[in-house]
Amino acid sequence: MALDSPLGADSPLTTDDREAIDELSSIRQSIDNIDAALVHLLAERFKFTQSVGHLKAAAGMPASDPERERVQIQRLRQLAEESHLDPAFAEKFLGFIVGEVIQHHQRIANDAAGSSSEGPA
Repeated sequence: MALDSPLGADSPLTTDDREAIDELSSIRQSIDNIDAALVHLLAERFKFTQSVGHLKAAAGMPASDPERERVQIQRLRQLAEESHLDPAFAEKFLGFIVGEVIQHHQRIANDAAGSSSEGPA
């Protein structure tokens, strides 16, 4: 099967076209690898935040810690600036993650409260 020009023309690919396609494929493979690493890192992060949720529930602590969140946002914005990443994007990303964590912590606390109120019959 002959490859067509990436521009959709019926002419065969030039050497430059093939080199560009090969480079694009290589870059996309790197992106795919990074995406996989991000998913694995997020899974690890959520394992730890689940532990935090159980500790908070057992101690009767609130699911949200606004001071911790404030410090984390400030820290992440600084890291983003140092890495030449838009700090606003980094803050939105962390905000999404923190929102999910708080929901998990609330669910854990609700489950703990429900199981402690059931007691033996």
